[in-house]
Amino acid sequence: MSEFVLNKEQLSAVKYNQGPLLIIAGAGTGKTSVIVEKIKYLVKKKLAKPEQILALTFTEKAAAEMEERVDQAMPYGYFQMNISTFHAFADQILKENGFQIGLSPSYRLMTEAETIIFLKKNLFLFKLKYFRPLGNPNKFLEALLQHFSRLRDEDISPEEYIRYAQNPSFAKASEGEAKIEKEKYIELAKAYQAYQKLKIKEGLMDFADLVYYLLRLFKKRPNILKRYQQQYPFVLVDEFQDTNIAQYQLIKFLCPTKKNPHLTIVADDSQAIYKFRGASVSNIISFMKDYKKAKQITLKKNYRSNQTIL
Repeated sequence: MSEFVLNKEQLSAVKYNQGPLLIIAGAGTGKTSVIVEKIKYLVKKKLAKPEQILALTFTEKAAAEMEERVDQAMPYGYFQMNISTFHAFADQILKENGFQIGLSPSYRLMTEAETIIFLKKNLFLFKLKYFRPLGNPNKFLEALLQHFSRLRDEDISPEEYIRYAQNPSFAKASEGEAKIEKEKYIELAKAYQAYQKLKIKEGLMDFADLVYYLLRLFKKRPNILKRYQQQYPFVLVDEFQDTNIAQYQLIKFLCPTKKNPHLTIVADDSQAIYKFRGASVSNIISFMKDYKKAKQITLKKNYRSNQTIL
């Protein structure tokens, strides 16, 4: 899509550059075209160098598509910007800097199947009583891994989880039930801690570790965070409604709320009712509270479906 065919709302979103911007865009409203055109506009008007732009999305397919479209839209030799998934971006930084928080620079990323095999192989180290698998161990292990992933998606460390489980006010049921409930969560928290320590010891990571440990790196090493804030003063995020708590925290690290940053997020509010893939409407609401000066533009014109279908 060329600049001259953009509609009024799309053009407004492309040209707005005074601070944070929330673009509300449903399927078929040309949101990817707007991101591509905005990148083009920033470079063409010399508002940003290509290497100062970071575009984050969720799937490798979406990142590859955006990369291809930007590459086609830009003059030859201009393609130096970072268009990436959240996981690939975190992986790239951890490979270079993870050693500064005790991670092996040559860590290996496990697939979902490999994590189940890894957990099964080391199950005896987790000292499980309440959660000892009696039936199908694979089904149990999947549920346990899902729980551990959810904790990291919400940026909860093993230490925080243990403190939460040990809190005297945690269980409010009858005394007997409360004791069982408390023991259950302490066991889970300690298993989570053992799982994290074991992976570090063996130089392994799973996908939920990537953003989780990047946040740890940025919290513990503010000098490294500052370097990436300076490297990427322009950040664009697609499918923002799908971000989990940890991913949104990463966005806030890169684009501090008090600095009126050049942050553009694109969210499909009709998709935010779905809770799969960590999708949550709460991050859209939080964005408007956190970035009080953010402008909001809604792309209304649909190029894919007629009004009857909509």
